[in-house]
Amino acid sequence: MSLKPLAGLALVALGAAALAWPDLTYTRDRHDAKLGPLEFTVKEKDTLHLPAWLGLAAVAAGTVLVWRRKG
Repeated sequence: MSLKPLAGLALVALGAAALAWPDLTYTRDRHDAKLGPLEFTVKEKDTLHLPAWLGLAAVAAGTVLVWRRKG
């Protein structure tokens, strides 16, 4: 089996997920200060917004890859 249909299915799935959940929230650690043996760690929550056009483009590109099997 060719990799194009599999990549197309992955793009369709990722695009649909981006349309269903447009905001991704993640936590990252930031080391702000070290005072001798003490280390202060701050955890920050950041949000990444995925625009709707990105999800639609991924679904469209994935659909093209799935339907164009030859080549």
